[in-house]
Amino acid sequence: MAGHSKFANIKHKKEKNDAARGKIFTRLGREIAVAVKAGGPDPGTNARLRDVIAKAKSNNMANDTIERSIKKASGTQSGTDYEAITYEGYGPSGVAVIVEVLTDNRNRAAANVRSAFTKGGGNMGTSGCVSFMFDEKGLIMIERVSDIDEDELMLLALDAGASDFEASTDGFEIQSSPENFSALRETLEQSGITMLSAEITMLPQTSANLTVPDDIKGMNKLLSLLDDEDDVQNVYHNWEGSDE
Repeated sequence: MAGHSKFANIKHKKEKNDAARGKIFTRLGREIAVAVKAGGPDPGTNARLRDVIAKAKSNNMANDTIERSIKKASGTQSGTDYEAITYEGYGPSGVAVIVEVLTDNRNRAAANVRSAFTKGGGNMGTSGCVSFMFDEKGLIMIERVSDIDEDELMLLALDAGASDFEASTDGFEIQSSPENFSALRETLEQSGITMLSAEITMLPQTSANLTVPDDIKGMNKLLSLLDDEDDVQNVYHNWEGSDE
């Protein structure tokens, strides 16, 4: 993002207060539940669950909390069934926004997401209206530390299926196809590489810049309202001026 280090932003998110961390853990718990129901409770045979566990650990979720979430999801009375739904729309001045939810109430989720768009000065669109402007990618961020050899890391990543490797003064950004992500992440993990973040995400192909103060205020409100929604798992957008 313009004027901001992606690495600093990720570290800032991880240092949020207890209430914010609790919200992140709740979302990760839902992802674990969905992964377990899709492929079983054994990470050894469930690649999706392995990826979610790695994501949970990178967000400082304790091992016993992760294990409890897995046991709860694999129990005979495993609780809530969550439906994955993706909404698309526009923020102020046509900023492209994708919202991923896991919900047990489709009507509630749709109404709340629509309300957030409206209050933020945007509008919810139809399926596919902005997703063509994003690429689904595996994205791994590694902070630059003295014991990492850049050339060795690049070769390791490319051999493991990375499609792009970008180095900066702060660290390394490694991209892959969604299909290669699990193998890439596990190779880096087994090589003792500490990852600042590792997840499958949606990367915008182009950026949108807001200059009108009311548009900036509205976009911040939209993102804040979506962040407050319990059903919302991920929000992707192409606003260049955001610290998100």
